[in-house]
Amino acid sequence: MDYRKRLANASMITVAILVGSVAFAESGPGVTDIYKAKCASCHGADGSGQTKIGKTMKLRDLRSPEVQKQTDAELLKIITDGKAKMPGYKTKLSVADLSSLVAYVRGMASK
Repeated sequence: MDYRKRLANASMITVAILVGSVAFAESGPGVTDIYKAKCASCHGADGSGQTKIGKTMKLRDLRSPEVQKQTDAELLKIITDGKAKMPGYKTKLSVADLSSLVAYVRGMASK
């Protein structure tokens, strides 16, 4: 295995450990405020995507099985790097905040 593959694997393991530890904890204080400030204008307060922007962009319902079946690492990558017109937040939020958002999205499935 070459150096890049080993580094990529080590990075994914680190992400999985960070996300896994957050997934079993309650969403941290302030994650609701972060979601409201960064996500709700498009995804909606409930994650349904039924906002003007969400409907225009045909966003998936964050509570749906389609979204919830993604791994924590996949969700973290989307939140961190962005996807399509969604901006990434790697330079705007801490790793802990990014991981808390993954746990917050997971919590939406039960609502």
